[in-house]
Amino acid sequence: MNRFVIAEPKRCIGCNTCMAACTQVHRQQGLQTHPRLTVERDAGGTAPVLCRHCEDAPCAKVCPVNAIRHEDHAVMLDENACVGCKLCAIACPFGAITPSGSKPLSTPETFDQHIPLSLLSDVPVSVSSIHPMLSWNAGIRSIAVKCDLCHFSEQGPECVRVCPTQALYLIDDTELDNAVAAKRMQAAVWPAGNDPFPTTDHQREPKL
Repeated sequence: MNRFVIAEPKRCIGCNTCMAACTQVHRQQGLQTHPRLTVERDAGGTAPVLCRHCEDAPCAKVCPVNAIRHEDHAVMLDENACVGCKLCAIACPFGAITPSGSKPLSTPETFDQHIPLSLLSDVPVSVSSIHPMLSWNAGIRSIAVKCDLCHFSEQGPECVRVCPTQALYLIDDTELDNAVAAKRMQAAVWPAGNDPFPTTDHQREPKL
């Protein structure tokens, strides 16, 4: 099975530490700085939402350049191959892929060898409040951003490591087996003692 990070809403306090850490660790790797997870809020509380690394990932199916692929029990995105078509963001059932962008590390002096970069200074830019799917900015390369499980780090996902309440944890084969075993044990002793099938009224001894 694919590995993925899941959140426990009851433990999440909405501190956004996971988002800040995600941005920082990817910036250090020269990758897109937009956080790979989003802390969602409603009347019931808060919970981080991020890529589930689906076994039959819709995002990988619709990518026209194969920038998203299954690799090392996860669904990985190659930022260099991504063309920013946004199809993966539309296909993701969890809304876990966000188009975002930043200036390339080496911005060319001219575009198409004829247009000086200075001529783009008066090109209108999209307002900060506009949805990422509709934004545009000259000289900005907008590509898909999704969880990569911090594959470059020996410590694993940074969001899991820094969460102060341990609301995030990595699910893999071992974790899943342990969770299933715990549920089986709970089912074996339910509802009381070791009697999962309590005696019904018609099975009881008649009163004298």
